[in-house]
Amino acid sequence: MADVSLPVQNSGANEIPGSVSSPAPYYDASKRVADVILAAIGGSILLLPACLIALVIRLTSKGPALHWSKRVGKNNTLFMMPKFRTMRVGTPQLATHLLQDPSAHLTLVGRLLRKTSLDELPQLYSILRGELSFVGPRPALFNQDDLVKLRTRHGVHLLVPGLSGWAQINGRDELSIPDKVALEREYLRRRSLLFDLKILVLTPIRAIFGVGVSH
Repeated sequence: MADVSLPVQNSGANEIPGSVSSPAPYYDASKRVADVILAAIGGSILLLPACLIALVIRLTSKGPALHWSKRVGKNNTLFMMPKFRTMRVGTPQLATHLLQDPSAHLTLVGRLLRKTSLDELPQLYSILRGELSFVGPRPALFNQDDLVKLRTRHGVHLLVPGLSGWAQINGRDELSIPDKVALEREYLRRRSLLFDLKILVLTPIRAIFGVGVSH
């Protein structure tokens, strides 16, 4: 799926050309090396907890432990991203805020997994593959056309999406799409290894307290 591009139309006076401000010359390569090392270490340490989570999911709800969804990656290419399943089988493939009653679709342990972001652990696989980074804009669902279009207009689509990001730790589910993209544009402008480290440090703090998680 990674070589399929979305047909996004760019129009409007406020659009930004397909170039973005460049960080330090070593930034992209260093970030990729750090991603691989951290994902390999994290995967080794978290393998047993991940297996236990998968077992609990299978024992408490019908269906597989993992849910694979079609996501939008760098340059609007599509890839399949895994998460621990927190919704019942048959739930519509929509962003959570678009569901009429998200809570009605959650599994027995789904709310806890989402609140603590433990459902994101399988995405270490996507980081190793280079489809995700530890830090970047969260990958949109393939059918979130409004979000994809606005990101493309402002050059955010040129970034590798992330497990966490500046918007994730500054509101997450509580953010409107324009506010989310505004924060992602700020990350695009400020990105550096030091800024990435700040986001990584703040991410578990936000996750522990469930900041910005509405469902």
